[in-house]
Amino acid sequence: MAKRFPPKTALALIAASLLAAPALLPVAQAADAPAAQASKIPELKYERFTLPNGLTVVVHEDHKAPVVAVSVWYHVGSSYEPKGKTGFAHLFEHLMFQGSENHKDEYFKPFELAGATDQNGTTWLDRTNYFETVPTTALDMALWMESDRMGHLLGAIGQKELDEQRGVVQNEKRQGENQPYGRVSELIQAEAFPANHPYHHDTIGSMADLNAASLADVKQWFKDYYGAANTVVVLAGDITPAQAKQKMLKYFGDIGSGPAVPRPQVWITPRDKSTRGTMTDNVAQTRIYREWNVPSRNDQELNQLQLAAAVLGGGKTSRLYQRLVYQDKLADDVSVDIEQHVLASLFELQVDVKKGADPARVEAAVADEWAKFLKDGPTADELERVKTGIRASFVRGLERVNTQAMILAEGQLYQQDPSAYQKDFATLMAATPASVRASANQWIAKGDYTVTVTPGKVEETDFATYGGRPALPGKPEPELAAKGDFHTTPSPVDRSKGVPDVTEFPGLTFPTLQHGKLANGIEVTLAERHEVPAVQVQMLFDAGYAADQGRKLGTSSFTMAMLDEGTKALDSIEIAKREQRLGAVIGSGCSLDFCNTSLNALNDKLEPSLTLFADIVRNPAFRTDDVNRLRGQWLARIAQEKSQPIGIALRTLPPLLYGQGHAYAIPFTGSGTAESITALDVNDMRRFMGDFIRPDNVQILVAGDTTLDKIIPQLDKVFGDWKPGAGKLPAKNVAQVAAPESSRVYLIDRPGAQQSLILAGSLAPSTKVDNNLAIETMNGAFGGTFTSRLNMNLREDKHWAYGAYSFMPDALGQRPFLMYAPVQTDKTAPSAEQILAEARGVIGKHPLTAKEIAKIKEGDVRSLPGEYQTTSSVMGALGDIAQYDRPDNWIQTEKARIQALKDPQVQAAADEVIHPDHLTWVIVGDLKKIEAPVRALNLGKVQVLDADGKPVK
Repeated sequence: MAKRFPPKTALALIAASLLAAPALLPVAQAADAPAAQASKIPELKYERFTLPNGLTVVVHEDHKAPVVAVSVWYHVGSSYEPKGKTGFAHLFEHLMFQGSENHKDEYFKPFELAGATDQNGTTWLDRTNYFETVPTTALDMALWMESDRMGHLLGAIGQKELDEQRGVVQNEKRQGENQPYGRVSELIQAEAFPANHPYHHDTIGSMADLNAASLADVKQWFKDYYGAANTVVVLAGDITPAQAKQKMLKYFGDIGSGPAVPRPQVWITPRDKSTRGTMTDNVAQTRIYREWNVPSRNDQELNQLQLAAAVLGGGKTSRLYQRLVYQDKLADDVSVDIEQHVLASLFELQVDVKKGADPARVEAAVADEWAKFLKDGPTADELERVKTGIRASFVRGLERVNTQAMILAEGQLYQQDPSAYQKDFATLMAATPASVRASANQWIAKGDYTVTVTPGKVEETDFATYGGRPALPGKPEPELAAKGDFHTTPSPVDRSKGVPDVTEFPGLTFPTLQHGKLANGIEVTLAERHEVPAVQVQMLFDAGYAADQGRKLGTSSFTMAMLDEGTKALDSIEIAKREQRLGAVIGSGCSLDFCNTSLNALNDKLEPSLTLFADIVRNPAFRTDDVNRLRGQWLARIAQEKSQPIGIALRTLPPLLYGQGHAYAIPFTGSGTAESITALDVNDMRRFMGDFIRPDNVQILVAGDTTLDKIIPQLDKVFGDWKPGAGKLPAKNVAQVAAPESSRVYLIDRPGAQQSLILAGSLAPSTKVDNNLAIETMNGAFGGTFTSRLNMNLREDKHWAYGAYSFMPDALGQRPFLMYAPVQTDKTAPSAEQILAEARGVIGKHPLTAKEIAKIKEGDVRSLPGEYQTTSSVMGALGDIAQYDRPDNWIQTEKARIQALKDPQVQAAADEVIHPDHLTWVIVGDLKKIEAPVRALNLGKVQVLDADGKPVK
């Protein structure tokens, strides 16, 4: 999906790029609602009305927090683009953020000042959407802004704006294609659908078509598709239908309905025969993709296929994972999922082939399991476990009003029914082994397209122009949407006065923390939230990657990952099956300074879920077969990190910043090195468990639908008799590090890269320091928000990057201050020069202005009511309070602390943190194109490293 990201920091983007994984969702993507009754989910009650101009409005009331989600969906996507105009829908989405006739400035600015959260815009094949969650008192501002760009945009778009966003979009395309396997989706789409199909091309479009886009073209796109009658607006949250009707008519009623839109019609185009292709790319291992064309997302048949996908490749207990990863040991990972669209959907298999394994053997094993499934279908137990997982997932998402709005918008836009998700869910729950088998035999028994991606030279082809599958006869003609008897109504809004001021803001509601102890002294902290019948438990251990010091790197993360791979009584498959049957989610992992285990359980299954959770934490088996299997997957993960630009940089930079022997001088991915993981043995893991995963080194955090009187006995039952070992807790040595005498530059070659990844860092004080708030505020203004200096320079002004940010991962010791920018290759040296100029300027001739500081402070204060809508966000706050020794009322007092912050304190933080003449630069790109220009900058001594951080020359 082509997306526009305005993140608070770049860290979320980087984490997503390293950790992204497919999710199991029902067709309407109505993720998350409770399973109080086995086959029911909560109803999102709504009221729907249509304005006289044809704009459809759906309103859902949820008054738990003083915020409203505004979700605006235009019924147009890349499938509406004519030949030679690929990428237009997405390019126009970007232009919608450039300001409007009555707000000639960056679209995000009023929202940042109002404390908006969950703000973004995305384009896909069938739709373009824009969304944000705002404090209730800022709703008029949000509706004014959305209506101004819907009704008053064309006068604000000129050649300058078009050229700027064309450059940004082209860098978004480069950034995506610069990732391992980043070009595959374009190839699959071109081969899946015939040349005359609306889905033949990818949403991002071709470079040639983007270059050819004219001002007249984009203005016509707006006139054709951005009318009121082609739009659905959903308001979900702290609002009533009566308020919604008044406000929507006030702000949107005078906008024209627009012309009747020709709608592409369903055209699945399944193949009769199998076809194949190959691709080489800068990847670490061979990956096999296989795709079948299947019905529309609006067809209930797709729900049957969603269940088939889950049984075949939906995790550890799936047929293919069992066969390829566990039994035959031919793959490191396998997944099956469905990419759902209106005209047709794509049923997709993906297999990461284990290093040294024969891809032909992998395909033979897949074919064998596929044939068994087509012959016999799923078992009743397999289906029941998948259904339970789907039901349980509902409970974990509906807390967020933005999710509610998207569910209702999808139903209305695609099926003219906001409650379509209920029908999809009913179909899923009613499915039988026979019905799933029948659907599988109809749609995934023949006609697949397979592409095998192997390590090699990056192909220079723009696959957006790839010929692919030839045109076919029988394409259905588009059908005009119903015109309707629409008319505008006069608006009382005087837009010449500009954006409505937001002068009042709601207060924050955050649960009072409660404390208890187990029989063995383990401290428990509880935050009650009773909106959904679920409870989250987190066990927080003082360990982390830093605990690898003096051990084999990766010990902490690898050991924690082994916990759910088997206990003394249960193997890994039985653990996974029990999780599915309980609807529980159990996880474990580490950050820089801490390790954790977590449980997310439904209330009615909490006690058996806690029993399973405790068994995993207290009784890991570390069986040799499981260790070897995870080791192989782990080594593949390390190899994948070393093929990703950001993975390379995050592995290489920390050892350079902290110096050999420091606890933080490790890959910040936490995965260790190939050598250390190869040498890791069971004794190492048991020693780590004895040293750190113990009852005298843990805090238990609980958030959700329980009380202290209930949860303490339940936890005591499974953890109260846990005794520590005889040894003392090891001390972690997080020493202070001096800045280098001068800047240093390290170049890492990635031949054929379309972009260079620039990561420049220095060391900042610990997250625990007294002036941490001033440091965070400074970072927000300098590089931590969309309208910060770095991003406005490299993205909006120069359009050399899709995004440029600064960020600071939390740490108990000195934490890295990092400036991050993936930039087009020919602008590598100029971009580094601009980053350095911004760093020098903010502590020199261009200090932060009062306006810049006020924007961050106001946005941070005003976003507080929207930050804690979910149990997960409350748990995150509990974790921060526990890790950094903060008082219980830390969140409740945050507003006062921010407001008390003075501008000189923020500028002093910049002077303390930003050291432009003592930076360590890591630049990953095509060495033959970037080395000479970077050396000419004289940033510092230049050295070329390999992907392991070892000198090359």
